[in-house]
Amino acid sequence: MRTKYFSLLIIVLLIFQGCSTYETVVNMTRIKFKLANVNDFAVSGIKVNDKNSLSDFSPADLLKLTVDVAAGKLPVSFNVNVLAKNPNDGTGGFPATDIKIKSFPWTLSLNDKETISGNITEPITVPGVGEETSIALQMNLDLFKFFEDKGFNDIMDMILKLGGQNSSTSSVKIIADPVLDTPIGDMKYPEQIVIIDSEFK
Repeated sequence: MRTKYFSLLIIVLLIFQGCSTYETVVNMTRIKFKLANVNDFAVSGIKVNDKNSLSDFSPADLLKLTVDVAAGKLPVSFNVNVLAKNPNDGTGGFPATDIKIKSFPWTLSLNDKETISGNITEPITVPGVGEETSIALQMNLDLFKFFEDKGFNDIMDMILKLGGQNSSTSSVKIIADPVLDTPIGDMKYPEQIVIIDSEFK
């Protein structure tokens, strides 16, 4: 669907705007995204990057967690870092082209459950140098709100897998609707893209 949409748009551009604009827009559609990592993870204000299990929490940490759980909440904060790859470095027959991401509405999916949504606060330029640009998405949510069917130990296990010493993003997805700033105005993707850690999409 995405390929057909962009192909139709490019044909229209070629007819009405000329080859220069056509080449620029073609280049912009080549941008790809991938999850890089999760960092700065904290639960109830407690950093977990050096922890592998509940036994690694201090008595004071456990008391703080107990207080929050008793109040029916378990707030977490962390960053999800997304890589944007611009392959338009002037090689392979494509002219070097910077790509500006004007808007990046996203939804965070954890363990295949959609949670909070957000957007970038300002446009991001991905230079046409064949390198990757990191987009940091800040997360703040109450895990009890979205995983009330799970017990405390299960949620803490999920937290440690996400942000602990051996963190992994395999359970994380970012569902996004990027908007690109192009010579003919804003270009919105025809459908959402699901960004994962195993490949650029």
